[in-house]
Amino acid sequence: MRIGSGHDTHRLEANRPLILGGVRIEHSRGLMGHSDADVVLHSLTDALLGAAALGDIGDLFPDTDPRHLNRDSAEFVAEALRQVEAAGYRVGNVDITIFAQEPKLGPVKQAIRENVARILKTEVSQISVKAKTGEKVGHIGRGEAIGCHVVLLLN
Repeated sequence: MRIGSGHDTHRLEANRPLILGGVRIEHSRGLMGHSDADVVLHSLTDALLGAAALGDIGDLFPDTDPRHLNRDSAEFVAEALRQVEAAGYRVGNVDITIFAQEPKLGPVKQAIRENVARILKTEVSQISVKAKTGEKVGHIGRGEAIGCHVVLLLN
C-alpha cells in the first residue's frame, strides 16, 4: 500500500468558469490558471503521482507548455492513473477536502464524488468529498481563492 497527498490553490477571477472535480459550478468567478485550473483534479493528480513516487503535476504537465493552455484537468488525472496502474497499483480510496468561502459546495459534493469516481474508474463509495470554508480568514476566507487537499491510498 502507498499513501499520496496533493494540494493546490488558485485565485478566483471574473470571466472564468468554476470547475471543481470536473464539475462546472455556477458562480460569478472561476479559478485562474494555465489549464482549466481545477484545484480538485490538480490535487488528485499530485496525490496519485506522489503515492507511486512518479513526480508531480508540474513534471508531466508544465504550465510553460502551450499544449496545456485551457486543458481539461481530467486528462491530467487519466495520465497519472495510467502511470500508477502501469507501476502495478490501483486506487483504494480518496479523501478530498475543498476549501472555499463561496460558493457553498454542499449541493455539488455528490456530483464531484461521482465524477471523480468515473475518472478514476472506481466506485463512488471509494471517494469522499468534504467542503470547508475559510471562516473569513486568509485568502480563502476573503473569497479570493479556492484550495483543495487530497489524500489517497493505492493498493
